[in-house]
Amino acid sequence: MSESLVVCDVAEDLVEKLRKFRFRKETNNAAIIMKIDKDKRLVVLDEELEGISPDELKDELPERQPRYPFLCALKRFIFFRGCKPEQQMMYAGSKNKLVQTAELTKVFEIRNTEDLTEEWLREKLGFFH
Repeated sequence: MSESLVVCDVAEDLVEKLRKFRFRKETNNAAIIMKIDKDKRLVVLDEELEGISPDELKDELPERQPRYPFLCALKRFIFFRGCKPEQQMMYAGSKNKLVQTAELTKVFEIRNTEDLTEEWLREKLGFFH
């Protein structure tokens, strides 16, 4: 029983979008923000952003609604979970499936969007150089 519980699956159209996003040729920062559709029990696309800094991404995340932001910065792919406690269980239970589906190799979690800064990101990415 090494397989973890999957609370929500990933929408098929999002799977393809994530695949294309991972292999994008552009060098600017970009982000895909995902959310859970509770009725369908699916992780779905919420918003796509081009040319966005971590500070700008932080401003795009709703304060009281959890999201899965997926930031492509410096040709590294980072996944953040900006999640509030009241919906944390559903998002936590779906995270592994989303990471596996998106084939992410570098995953950083944050709980407070205020922690998401350019400095924080460079510090995290510096570990991989």
